[in-house]
Amino acid sequence: QVQLVESGGGLVQAGGSLLLSCGASERTLSSYVMGWFRQAPGKEREFVAAISWSGGKSHYADSVKGRFTISRDNAKNTVYLQMNSLKPEDTAVYYCAGAATIVVVITAGEYGYWGQGTQVTVSS
Repeated sequence: QVQLVESGGGLVQAGGSLLLSCGASERTLSSYVMGWFRQAPGKEREFVAAISWSGGKSHYADSVKGRFTISRDNAKNTVYLQMNSLKPEDTAVYYCAGAATIVVVITAGEYGYWGQGTQVTVSS
């Protein structure tokens, strides 16, 4: 069982930046494809970004491409989501997730491990 814990959420003005972090205390994340998803009130959970084991491959939702960057530091057992040029429509609970797959996947159902989420609120 992998216990994922997100941090770094908060309130920011439009155009600002936030750095989300995701760690696991009891098992290494280096064996997992890692992803970030988000869920806004009244909406379904949606894919944001994902990264391969090594960090050499990543994939982004069109809505965040060019603004968000996913990265990982396997030595620190941590995955990051750097969010720049934030917009009010980025407001959501952001979830970190892990998938025991070889290829980078973007479907929530492919991810077997989830964190509790961290709230990101972008004011206009």
